[in-house]
Formats: sequence, structure tokens, C-alpha cells
Amino acid sequence: MTERKPYPSDLTDAEWALIEPVLTAWKAAHPSVSGHEGNYELREIVNAIRYQGRTGVQWDFLPHDLPPKSATYYYFGKWRDDGTDKTIHDLLRWHLRERKKRLADPSLVVLDTQSVHVAAGVPRLHDRQGRRQARAGQETGPGGGRAGPGHRRGRPGRLGS
Repeated sequence: MTERKPYPSDLTDAEWALIEPVLTAWKAAHPSVSGHEGNYELREIVNAIRYQGRTGVQWDFLPHDLPPKSATYYYFGKWRDDGTDKTIHDLLRWHLRERKKRLADPSLVVLDTQSVHVAAGVPRLHDRQGRRQARAGQETGPGGGRAGPGHRRGRPGRLGS
């Protein structure tokens, strides 16, 4: 294959060094039934997959200097279905985290409680403007606040005088 101008989405040499053994082992474990070895280097296949993922271009519109859709999508589908893509993703993520002096796997996860409530089907307590919504069975006073002692003009927490 002739040398081509690299795309920003192309693998770096360090990234390729990490995943090359995985792909070489995969290729050895999945020989072609016809004995056909393929016309494209695996690194170029990965570069084409990354280009498509980064730009969102349709498979048929991959640039002419990358492997065609038929070869690229064949490997993409195989690796997606057998989990090889996840293995490669994890290797690259671990490499990046270690390069940034972080643990390979995060030790802490931060969750947005509002997102967790929405995902769990818990009703929202506030509307989009941050105003408190009435809970089921509670009456609201003027302005949307809860009615009751100490709620002047519908604003909770303000004692009236």
C-alpha cells in the first residue's frame, strides 16, 4: 500500500503497539475459509473504522485512500460481535489513564442524582426552572409552594410577619 497523508483519527504508533498483538492473535485464530489473507493491513482497517466513528461519515463514503467499506465493515462487524472492539477500547483507555498518571481503572464514580431518579422512574421534585413541584396528595399555595404555616406568598421557609 502506498503512503498516504495521515488523518487526525489515525492510530498513533504507541496505540498501534498496544493493539497489534490483540489483532494479530485474533487474525491467527480466525483464518479465512478460502485461505484469502486480505489486501489491507489491519492498522489501516482500524484507521478506517476510527475515521468513520470520528467523522460519522457513511461507510460507503470512506475516503478512497482508506480500505473500502466491504473490508472495513467486515472487520468492524466481526470485532463488535465477538468483543474484540471492547478489548481494544479497554487497552487504549488504560493506556491513556496511565499516561495521565491515573489508575488504569477508575476507583470512584460520580453520579448525578437527578439522572439516577429519572432513570429509575422517580418523579421529579423540581421543574426545569428549579421551582419545587407539589408531591402527590399535597396542595399548593400561591406561586406553587406548599401551603401551610410560615409560607408567605407561597415561598417555603420564609416566616411571615
